[in-house]
Amino acid sequence: MNTAVKLAEKSTKNTADLTQRHIGFMLAHEQFSVPQLVEFGASAERAGFDLLATSDHLQPWQDNEGHSGSATVTLAALGQQTNSAWMGTTVTCPILRYPPAVVAETFASLSLLYPGRIFLGVGSGEALNEQAATGDWPSWDERSERLIEATSIIRKLWTGEHVYHEGKHYQVQAKLYDKPAKSIPILMAANGPKAMRRAGQYGDGLVTDAQTWKEHKSEFVAGLKAAGKTLADAPVLIEHYVVVGTKKDAETAAKLWRFGPNAFKGYHNIQDPRDIQKRAEAETPLEEVYGDWPIGTDADIHINAVEELFTSGATIVNIHSGQPDQQRVIEFYGKNVLTQVRKKIGA
Repeated sequence: MNTAVKLAEKSTKNTADLTQRHIGFMLAHEQFSVPQLVEFGASAERAGFDLLATSDHLQPWQDNEGHSGSATVTLAALGQQTNSAWMGTTVTCPILRYPPAVVAETFASLSLLYPGRIFLGVGSGEALNEQAATGDWPSWDERSERLIEATSIIRKLWTGEHVYHEGKHYQVQAKLYDKPAKSIPILMAANGPKAMRRAGQYGDGLVTDAQTWKEHKSEFVAGLKAAGKTLADAPVLIEHYVVVGTKKDAETAAKLWRFGPNAFKGYHNIQDPRDIQKRAEAETPLEEVYGDWPIGTDADIHINAVEELFTSGATIVNIHSGQPDQQRVIEFYGKNVLTQVRKKIGA
């Protein structure tokens, strides 16, 4: 039996639909190397996490984060070390650095290796990736148009039919000869009201943060309605920062993720991670970065925070810790949080 078939047959568990409740673990390419991330992902599945999400960057947000490996290489390697967890990006930008046809082919190939386990998160990008790689950085309106068009192209190619697309931004005449083994959900990122409505209308689901979800959930629902869908049809992934440790541990993590509060309030238009870091250090107190994070080793603090996000309508709570000791977080959640949350609310 060849290697590809063996890998595909590892996916024996019929993983639940993403509209059901899942607890994920974030694999941050900005902060760790690809070999480390594969190790963390395998440990996270063993601990009980049922979804593994990876960032997808050419460069990290801040220079001091220090890493930026290939997301799809990580996913391909991670699939060999895991058996059933959903795997995907939060998020890939399919409009400039990666043409949509290349994204379609790449994720179709991943789905053949790991059937029923792959999802694709997409977004409109950041200058530190797209402009740095291509020299192009259109306005948000154009990038949003491109994202809608690119998502449509990806879906068409996944049918395995010949695609003749003459659009505003892309011209594609191609057939994907190895189409996906199973349907691949496309989750669309959003960090503001217009993007939330777009995600509802053109995505299969949503990637966002707790504050955006709280403030603009109605826009996402309106987008779903415009496309003839309901909230029950749509996975909602919320990234959830945590620290298993002390305030000092939180400060250490926050120094690497200091850009967070202003990431999409201007920093996404900055091409150089060194400049983003300087701006963040000058403009954002550490307390503002970690102020809303659950911090500590009291399991109830973490359980209650996850439960609150599920109660708000999230279907996927994606645990993201910026602390250096990722295994500490994985083991703590595996022993003290995951089973307890699932018992309480059926996640």
